[in-house]
Amino acid sequence: MSTILLVFLSGSLGWLLWLVARNFVTTSPLDKIPGPKSASLLKGNLGQLLDRHGWDFIEHLGTRYNKVVRLTGLFGHTMLYVFDPKALHHIIIKDAEVYDLPEWSTDGANLTLGPGLLSVHGAHHRKQRKMLNPVFSIKHMRMMTPLFYNVAHKLRNGLEAQVGNGPTTVDILNWFGRTALELIGQGGLGYTLDPLDSPAHNEYGDAIKEFLPALFESSQFQPLLKYAKRIGSPAFRAAAMDWIPLPGFRRLKQVVMKMDSEARRIYELKKDNMQAGDQGLLKQVGEGKDIMSHLLRANMAAPEEDRLPEEEIVGQMSLLVMAGTDTTSNSLVQLMQLLSQYPKVQESLRAEIKQAQEQHGDDIPYDVLVSLPYMDAICRETLRLYPPPSFIFREAQKDIVMPLSEPITCMDGTVMNEIPVPAGTTVIVGILASNRNVEIWGDDVAEFKPERWLSPLPASVTEAHIPGVYSNLMTFNGGGRACIGFKFSQLEMKVVLSTIVSSFKISLSDEAEDIVWNVAAVRYPTVGKDSTKPEFPLRLEPIKV
Repeated sequence: MSTILLVFLSGSLGWLLWLVARNFVTTSPLDKIPGPKSASLLKGNLGQLLDRHGWDFIEHLGTRYNKVVRLTGLFGHTMLYVFDPKALHHIIIKDAEVYDLPEWSTDGANLTLGPGLLSVHGAHHRKQRKMLNPVFSIKHMRMMTPLFYNVAHKLRNGLEAQVGNGPTTVDILNWFGRTALELIGQGGLGYTLDPLDSPAHNEYGDAIKEFLPALFESSQFQPLLKYAKRIGSPAFRAAAMDWIPLPGFRRLKQVVMKMDSEARRIYELKKDNMQAGDQGLLKQVGEGKDIMSHLLRANMAAPEEDRLPEEEIVGQMSLLVMAGTDTTSNSLVQLMQLLSQYPKVQESLRAEIKQAQEQHGDDIPYDVLVSLPYMDAICRETLRLYPPPSFIFREAQKDIVMPLSEPITCMDGTVMNEIPVPAGTTVIVGILASNRNVEIWGDDVAEFKPERWLSPLPASVTEAHIPGVYSNLMTFNGGGRACIGFKFSQLEMKVVLSTIVSSFKISLSDEAEDIVWNVAAVRYPTVGKDSTKPEFPLRLEPIKV
């Protein structure tokens, strides 16, 4: 193994020397764009951007500079942080195939999650998405609503058992994390990942919960993947990973192996049930109404040239569960915090839910639930202010000119109306900066004001033409890479919200002042800045009927 390590390190050193020479010796047309100084010869500004306590730096990018900011990446690589609306339209929609996912990102997704939506490009990506789109339709969401309520009732029962008769503090992040996992397990896979009514856990579910922390732990060095993959064979690189002195990589490898093993086991079980016909479907959770069952049926019915190979279907499974767990649960926790901080908002929301339940029953039907105006406004405002990912990465696949909605002044005093972007440039889409752009949303942009959604939006919002798929926001991205499951996530949030808010009064715990939200692939809370344990203590009190 020492020989493997020596060869790997020698090859890596050669690539690193080439990277340093390319980035520090050559000049770039982007050098005169204003931006913060590089903080590190090795990591540039990436250490600040990916620091879990780096909110000041991220907010600084959205307020001090132009809407296009120059940053420095690994070994002096020049990057652009962008939230100019016209530039975003070109990045996300018009020139989306040029500004594709970075090679290191798709390589990483392929290595960890398999050949799913995050690891394929062009026609291949469109083929996969075409197969998946029908299972995220409104028609299918209506069919999933009763299943979601069943899971929400289990959550309520579990909380009632823990809370008892008086105000009690619970770790609501743990409960919502388990609930989101079970929602995506039943709704996505037709499989129970967390029963909620017992402390038992599923190996697949446990691995999913570990994935994003392990991924983020090694994120600063992931851009090196596109160079490292050229060294030796796949078997050689897999062996070498155990010798890389970065615990995040080793931890990530262990998590990925567990996820892949469990995903394949569940896939084989589903395939056997489907081959057994109607009786097999009845054995499944949800009786075959889940996303993967629909995908398998659609795949079998499709013309041979349009079918997805089994490897790609398995690849969608872990992606679906991973993408649908922390994003939903952590957004719900953020929403609970806001309802605690704004009791009048909580009271108004509860009144709206209660009125709908009096008319339609405790399980509010899909069409009524998604149309509740105040609930919808609260969800939109929460996702505007606190998007789960604060930014996403893209990479220019060839030289291209990026247009701007307004000119920027460069460090030498010249003015640029458009930016020549060289091939290979990393482009960071500033989701949070776009959602909090004061020129678009107004001087109260940083305030939590659900009522802004209850009347027509200002012309500055609609005329900006933000390319996001959801509510003039970049929260769920846009174009061909928009979050395919955003309607699924919205329904999950609203079902859980209607169930919990109608059953409990929500208030902050004694530890509220110590709550810290951390920067990550999906933002998450801890108690105290030094803690690495995701948790959120919240006080619940049963509402007596």
